[in-house]
Amino acid sequence: MDTKKLVALVVVVFLGFWMFTDPSGLADTSKAAASSGWDLTTKAFNGVIDFVGAMD
Repeated sequence: MDTKKLVALVVVVFLGFWMFTDPSGLADTSKAAASSGWDLTTKAFNGVIDFVGAMD
């Protein structure tokens, strides 16, 4: 079995176990991760906009 497939399988099993044992904890963690990802994306695009604007 490929290493990537094995790692993906372990992650899926872990997330499934977490979902059944502590669904509210998984939801809170997912919400926090999504919020952090959105903040990072926003900062990256603002940086690109500032950079392109400064080239004038």
